[in-house]
Amino acid sequence: METKALRTHDLFFSPQEDAQNFDSVLRQVQEYISGKYSTLIVEGGTGEVKAQVKRYIAKYVQDNRIAVKGMTGEQLVDALYTEMAEFSFLTKYIFGTGIEEIDINSWRDIEIQYSGGRDEKLAEHFDSPEHAINVVRRMLHVSGMVLDNASPAVLGHLSKNIRIAAMKTPLVDEDVGVAASIRIVNPQNMRKEDFIKEGTATAEMLDFLTECVRYGISVCVAGATGSGKTTVAGWLLTTVPDTKRIFTIESGSRELSLVREKNGKVQNRVIHTITRDSENERQNIDQDSLLDMALRFNPEVICVGEMRSSEAYAAQEAARTGHTVLTTIHSNSCEATYRRMATLCKRKYDMADSTLMDLVTEAFPIVVFTKQLENKQRKMMEIMECEILPDGTRSFHTLFHYNITENRLDGDEFIINGYHEPVSQISDSLCRRFLENGMPQETINQFRKGGVAS
Repeated sequence: METKALRTHDLFFSPQEDAQNFDSVLRQVQEYISGKYSTLIVEGGTGEVKAQVKRYIAKYVQDNRIAVKGMTGEQLVDALYTEMAEFSFLTKYIFGTGIEEIDINSWRDIEIQYSGGRDEKLAEHFDSPEHAINVVRRMLHVSGMVLDNASPAVLGHLSKNIRIAAMKTPLVDEDVGVAASIRIVNPQNMRKEDFIKEGTATAEMLDFLTECVRYGISVCVAGATGSGKTTVAGWLLTTVPDTKRIFTIESGSRELSLVREKNGKVQNRVIHTITRDSENERQNIDQDSLLDMALRFNPEVICVGEMRSSEAYAAQEAARTGHTVLTTIHSNSCEATYRRMATLCKRKYDMADSTLMDLVTEAFPIVVFTKQLENKQRKMMEIMECEILPDGTRSFHTLFHYNITENRLDGDEFIINGYHEPVSQISDSLCRRFLENGMPQETINQFRKGGVAS
């Protein structure tokens, strides 16, 4: 049956006037198969499963009248399957669910991190250093990146939600083969109840942040890698009313998925954008460039996936000129976040630190600090407001805080207990901004009393 389908396809596509580029076809098919039939790939590499996946690929190619110059239909299907699915034992983890990261420390030392924070070393490994390098090279090929002696450190992607960082000799020892980090971003439909149930935050904290973004107060979510800051930011964007226009900017791969459909019609107003790296500097599109473009699309909420460099200056400029900006940043506390912002802004303009601190504290009155504790639980450790006083000085108020009441080691297990509590009220100046931006007085009064907004 499979052979017949492929032969029919060959006859149907013998003229190749509309032939496409193989890499673009690979991206199309990869997204389709991983979205529709990833469970088949996860089940393993048996002959029956392989044949079934190939049939789905062949059907997609035929239905969409896809051809690649110089390839028969059978060759195209074989090549697509090889590049997409045959990543050795890693295939079932890459296309699985609930996994955030695969870390290749060497050809025989691989570990995975689950979305709940749990780490696990795999008993499986590659056959040799060369085998590890070849598999990683196949992954990188999708994004056109080559891992070789001339380029021993490479950043690439396998699909729009799978990022790859890889290194080979001479950057790592020859007997290691390759070291790689494969970051898998599976957009999660997190709900307010999920955060509360997991103890990440309280209803009061989540309501407050929701209303900040809803009524024009820019927010920065800070934390280390794996702390859950992107998950928090992504959920906040899902609470934005459908009538408000959202413009997202992400670096390299897309972690956010905000478009909502009902009965085949898009309900909200979202533009997702991704940076593009290029060896030709003129063709390079970074977050700074996309921020400049965003301002021409009449956005009401701008999300900068992560502030990493000089785009921090453009982000604070946007936040100080009437746009609501939601962003994330690597930092180790709320107060340190402002210093980190100022440092990044300085990469664009060498201004005095005091001036930059004035700008970033005005731009982002609210900072959220998230952390993954030693027991792998993710907590919203603090929500802080920075108030600009009439004399120009700054006053930092902790609005909510996570108190740790127990922190001990029981064998190999970390026992950590604590609770969230409100600490201080929002400032009068923030209340005025809420009122000016349309927040009902009743809601403001509830916040002043420490109550729930909804």
